[in-house]
Amino acid sequence: MKLKLRTTRKYLGSFIFVVLLSLSMALGASAGVLFVYTSDLPQVTGLDDLRSPVITKVFADDESTVIGSFAQEHRIVLRYDQIPPLMEAAIIAVEDQNFRQHWGIDFLGIARASLKNMMAGRVVGGGSTLTQQLSKNLFLLKSGTAERSLRRKIQEAMLSIQIERNYTKDEILTMYCNEIFLGGGQYGFAAAAEYYFDKNLKDVNIQEAALLAALPRSPTNYSPVLNYDRAKLRRNYAIDRMVAEGKITVAEGEQAKMTEIQLAPKKRPDELAPYFVEEIRQYLDKTYGRSKYLEGGLKVYSTLNVGMQNFSNAAVRHGLRDYDKRHGWRGVERNLATEGVLNFDSYELPDWKLPIRPNDTVPGIVLSTAPGSATVRIGTYEAILSPGDVAWTGAGASPEKLLKPGDIALFQVRTTNPKQKKIEVMLDQIPEVQGALLSVIPQTGEIKALVGGYDFDESKFDRATQAYRQTGSVFKPFVYAAAMDRGVIDLEGTIVDSPASWGSYSPGNYDGKYEGKISIRRAMADSRNIPAVKILSMLGVTNLIPYVRAFGLTSRMDPYLPLALGAADVTLVEMTSAYSTLPNDGVRVVPRYIRRITDYDGNVLEENLPELKDVLPLETARKMTELMQEPIKEGTGSKALELKRPLGGKTGTTNDFTDAWFIGFTPSLATGVWVGFDEKVTLGDKETGARAALPIWMEMMGQVLKDKPIEQFQLAAPTTSITSSGSP
Repeated sequence: MKLKLRTTRKYLGSFIFVVLLSLSMALGASAGVLFVYTSDLPQVTGLDDLRSPVITKVFADDESTVIGSFAQEHRIVLRYDQIPPLMEAAIIAVEDQNFRQHWGIDFLGIARASLKNMMAGRVVGGGSTLTQQLSKNLFLLKSGTAERSLRRKIQEAMLSIQIERNYTKDEILTMYCNEIFLGGGQYGFAAAAEYYFDKNLKDVNIQEAALLAALPRSPTNYSPVLNYDRAKLRRNYAIDRMVAEGKITVAEGEQAKMTEIQLAPKKRPDELAPYFVEEIRQYLDKTYGRSKYLEGGLKVYSTLNVGMQNFSNAAVRHGLRDYDKRHGWRGVERNLATEGVLNFDSYELPDWKLPIRPNDTVPGIVLSTAPGSATVRIGTYEAILSPGDVAWTGAGASPEKLLKPGDIALFQVRTTNPKQKKIEVMLDQIPEVQGALLSVIPQTGEIKALVGGYDFDESKFDRATQAYRQTGSVFKPFVYAAAMDRGVIDLEGTIVDSPASWGSYSPGNYDGKYEGKISIRRAMADSRNIPAVKILSMLGVTNLIPYVRAFGLTSRMDPYLPLALGAADVTLVEMTSAYSTLPNDGVRVVPRYIRRITDYDGNVLEENLPELKDVLPLETARKMTELMQEPIKEGTGSKALELKRPLGGKTGTTNDFTDAWFIGFTPSLATGVWVGFDEKVTLGDKETGARAALPIWMEMMGQVLKDKPIEQFQLAAPTTSITSSGSP
């Protein structure tokens, strides 16, 4: 018996030893595995300094209106107190109902997921908590460790435990709400609410909160934009979870599930100042680098004025469209019948998916024609074209002569009647001509409006800042200013307008006539070419070029007499800035787009104060300002008298009517307009600066100056007259 007892104790001891040894080995192996898997994990205390990519915003001159933004990830950062209780309830109910109780890992969720994985024979999902999802998004995905594996799950768990030890539940939830990807390039629930519903997150309702909470599982599969039916099923599941967790009542849940998903309506591209914003983007890229302006959450306080920009946009579009219509109808580019389409009533055009509003230019399908009319379908609307709707195409024009069934043409919407599905339109076409406008404050150099072309989406080439074009007669004021400053001519002097030659160079006047002895005022008012060349001849071309450099003109200028007539390629921004020197008493202020830039924390990175350049003596500047009023009073720009206030300005037209200019100013605002084709071909006979560019300038300035006090220019001191013959 004793031998048997000793034998039993011996085997029991051996068994216990083996068990303890096995446990030790298992613990050691587990510790080793954990050490290997966690040795390369980041320190979660780094979350204190975490700054996720944040949108850089560009503000207008009121410092509150956002006119542009730059971002790699569209994110709106929230504090915990900005997360609505309804949104918090939806997130926790759908993603992690035990969030407030667990310490980073939900073992019940893991067990449930493990069972699913065993049944599938592979890793198909996990019972990840919000904290685990956060750890994956903040550390593992960004470090490239995104695969579904045991290693990744262990790393998630260890990181989650560390996060829970170092941060409160409110802090963890806030980080999650700001970091999670929700489709459509949106990161965080605030950005997603804006993207999907055009709402502030605090304003979402039950069904919207449920949809947002349903997205983290698979933003693509459950996208209401890409997969509506799946999104609705997933949303309804989220609503059921909210009911099950007692976050909303059964009645509220049933009511919410009965509603369709209402997404924000699609918008037509309607950027306020895309060319201006692009200039700022290029500056930020060059100065701060791509990552800084795409991820750093900078605030750029610009000089642009929203009202002036809106007026400028409208003026350029109207002016270019008017020019285009003067030169006739170019015809349609597509016909459905020739493409083999027989049913015009069911054919859909992509543009119809966007809202159709008055003043929009949209494509329509001609369904049928009849004497004096044509029936056109635009989306769900139907329009009847009359001869008046196509009158601009030419005398005697009638719809049935221009269009045939199946034609796809463009139409400008005048009115819509959604109830009756009726729409009033006129035949339209997109201008091929281009134009630019720039407006600057002479005293500060602040650019208040900039239009670089007809359509930024079609062409991002900025014709206000990048296009070097011949200036024509808008260059003449620099010749007069230099000559006046050197005593060659005087404001009250005269000059002889008569045929003249300088070697092989024999310029002529625009009208082919010569007026003999005329005043300097008249020579400027009527933009006489011979007097301008004579003045430059007396001044000396080599004396002019250094002089105009002080006005900020940087382009190449050849030292020949044709320079007097604008034989130099200059940008609109340089020309307009140069003109702004005159009403500012001879001081040029370097044009600027930006007042100041701050970083994410509000620290000022740069602040731009006016940069002044003395160009003209005060008396010369005031004399030139007075002289520049002559083209408005009784010269080539006299149509601007309709604005009924003191104005200075000058028209410009180049050879073969290739470029049309008008640059003008009041005491406190200078605006320049250019019209032409990118290919440098003729605008057409008689398409002068007065005809093609001045109407745009007048529309914009008329709106800006409307109801504003009339400003007077400072007068120059009286002077004695000088007569100049200017003989070659």
